[in-house]
Amino acid sequence: MMPTTPTIRDPALAAKLYRSMVLIREFEQALDQLFASGAIRGTAHFCVGQEATAVGVSAALQAGDYVISYHRGHGHFIAQGGDPARIMAELFGKATGYSGGRGGSQHVSSFEHGFLGSNGITGGGIPVGTGAALALKLQRRNGVVAVFFGDGAANQGAFHESLNLGSLWKLPVVYLCENNLYSMFTHLRESTSVGHIADRAAAYGMPGQIVDGNDLVEVFNAARQAVQRARDGQGPSLIECKTYRMLGHSKSDKRAYRTREEEASWQAHDPITLFRKRMLDERILTPESLTAIEGEVDRQVEQAVRFARESPFPPARGLEESVYA
Repeated sequence: MMPTTPTIRDPALAAKLYRSMVLIREFEQALDQLFASGAIRGTAHFCVGQEATAVGVSAALQAGDYVISYHRGHGHFIAQGGDPARIMAELFGKATGYSGGRGGSQHVSSFEHGFLGSNGITGGGIPVGTGAALALKLQRRNGVVAVFFGDGAANQGAFHESLNLGSLWKLPVVYLCENNLYSMFTHLRESTSVGHIADRAAAYGMPGQIVDGNDLVEVFNAARQAVQRARDGQGPSLIECKTYRMLGHSKSDKRAYRTREEEASWQAHDPITLFRKRMLDERILTPESLTAIEGEVDRQVEQAVRFARESPFPPARGLEESVYA
């Protein structure tokens, strides 16, 4: 895949995007260690290796736009400006979390950040995001909804129904498939009838585009074009971001279904390493500035863990508050 000409040439913006990617990576790696040590119970799905899709798309959005995520959603929330300390507290089940400790990893949201929520149901966020786009159109607002989902969700009925209605009604929505090759433990070639998820866009009369999901600049350029198209009233687009999760499907996954050679080939295409090299090669950022960012992120993640550990649990008397069925 040919690289695109970078448009992120402003040092301040480049530093912000690099910081966001490193923050997502450090946050997820800290979570992995916390679950392994038993400090946090339950499970989580990490997005290590997929940082460029979250950050590249978020950079193409503006105030008044929204994001819908799925079970692998910590990175999307952080890219939208979510406070890592409060997200970490939520995972610890603490009252200071965004959902008061009730939502955990898969059910957290913040309207303040335009983050309408993650979703534990495969494909469950796609119709929600489509509905949010319908609301924006009916209210004559100028917003756009970015809907993230994995390759497995593209085989759910909700995917096809949503894309059909989104296109039919020309809704301001961008559908973003993070294709990391595996639906849990099943490779894409064993579950999907088409070679590329983006091929399915043609059936619903919308543009379909494949991008290198590990190239932040390429993701940003594609997302910016699709977001503008949606904002101009021309309807949705489907962007397939080819990427790879470096860790397992969830925290207990030993990755026995894929080879270490495959993992090594994708690690050589690490999105953070690629963006760092590009910024240095084009002299947009300096080694000193990048190192300083990495140090700041290390301290921020340490503070987030400390904040979560020291925060109180929600009181038992409020067990039934803010719970809907």
